[in-house]
Amino acid sequence: MLLGAAAGVAAGYYLASDNKEEIIEDLKATAVKIKDDVRGEINKGKEIVDFVRNTINDLLNRG
Repeated sequence: MLLGAAAGVAAGYYLASDNKEEIIEDLKATAVKIKDDVRGEINKGKEIVDFVRNTINDLLNRG
């Protein structure tokens, strides 16, 4: 819901602005940063899952 509100504000600002090209470039840069941040967090999550999986397997194999 918050993302929708932010998109609405951004759209209104864009439509009212005379500097549309700069706004588009800023939005593109922000989107790339968000994508990279999300990708990094996903990779961290995968590393944690692999660590937990390997730890559990090691414990079960000792049994």
